[in-house]
Amino acid sequence: MKIMMFAHNGSENRGCEAIVRSSASLIKERISGAKIYLASEKPESDAGIPALDGIYDGSKRPLTKPSFDWLVSSVLFKLFKDESYGLGRIERNLIRRIPDTDVCLSIGGDNYCYGEQPGWYEVDRRIKRQGKKLVLWGCSIGEEDMSERKLEDLRQFDLILARETLTYDMLRGQGLNNVRLCADPAFTMTKEELPLPEGWQEGNTVGLNFSPLVSGRNRRSGEAVHALIRHILDKTDMTIALTPHVMVEGNNDYELLKSFHEQYRDTGRVLLLPGNLTAVQYKGYIARMRFFVGARTHATIAAYSNFVPTLVLGYSVKSKGIAKDLFGEEKLVLGIDQISDGDVLISKFSEMMQEEGEIRKTLMLAIPRIQELSYKAADYLRELA
Repeated sequence: MKIMMFAHNGSENRGCEAIVRSSASLIKERISGAKIYLASEKPESDAGIPALDGIYDGSKRPLTKPSFDWLVSSVLFKLFKDESYGLGRIERNLIRRIPDTDVCLSIGGDNYCYGEQPGWYEVDRRIKRQGKKLVLWGCSIGEEDMSERKLEDLRQFDLILARETLTYDMLRGQGLNNVRLCADPAFTMTKEELPLPEGWQEGNTVGLNFSPLVSGRNRRSGEAVHALIRHILDKTDMTIALTPHVMVEGNNDYELLKSFHEQYRDTGRVLLLPGNLTAVQYKGYIARMRFFVGARTHATIAAYSNFVPTLVLGYSVKSKGIAKDLFGEEKLVLGIDQISDGDVLISKFSEMMQEEGEIRKTLMLAIPRIQELSYKAADYLRELA
């Protein structure tokens, strides 16, 4: 079976890297002879990922004005409202790889949470037109994200693998019968433990991840996070490890957390992890934390999968659904509208501290079950072939 992963924006987002790494590994464990290729919009960022048999340039090629493609696309859209030609030219790097593929995996876990995706819709149509299998791999989609156009696209898929029950239930409620429940593949990703940095307290360090995405959506959230940092410094003896997880231009955790670090570095209890580590290296640090507070989903998955009590600064259905599947409730997940209040963050952090032992026990029982659900995705994929 020759598999092509697509809808991947590159591994500068370590969550995207975690999906590719873990998916490739678990598929090869469960499907004998599988060959896995990655179509990436930033292929240079994915060069170090093992288990891949090749990396394609899947970057978009925007139409330039004036050009023949631009002219044809403009005429077709103006006369017939037909986007197909233009979108096909924009996505031609990816589309030309379809004939050599048996199964195409759309791996952007939350791509469908951000409005309409006409480029992906066009790619999906072309995959099916060429008789290939089409799979939406480990997705999360909120009911508020749905539209008739999106639903029409989802009906084309041979298999949709929802990574948590909130998405699974919603899609089934939309009448989609091609949906199966799994878990995020990153729950199975290995870790690499680098030497601990100076100032790290073994068994007494709390990780903190904050993102420009959340900060931009809730302008008051930054001050609430500052209030939580001051509380930890004043009321506990823990060290805080600021932990970036996405280093994309315009959406760079490291740059944001660097500004936090500059304010607190003189305390001697706030350190900043480097901005150039791989997903498995970040997981290696997160695994040795006592607690974790995180905005990036795959940073929190790294914590959960190592039994680290975690407070999630959530902004979509995926955070709520993952917590629900782990704990039976949306435990210690704050929505985007809740994280502007420092008192709420401090209260939830205190709750996490008080229930530390119980949370660890729950995770130790839940994670093996969740990891088997991660592998179940590969089993469904094997059945499809």
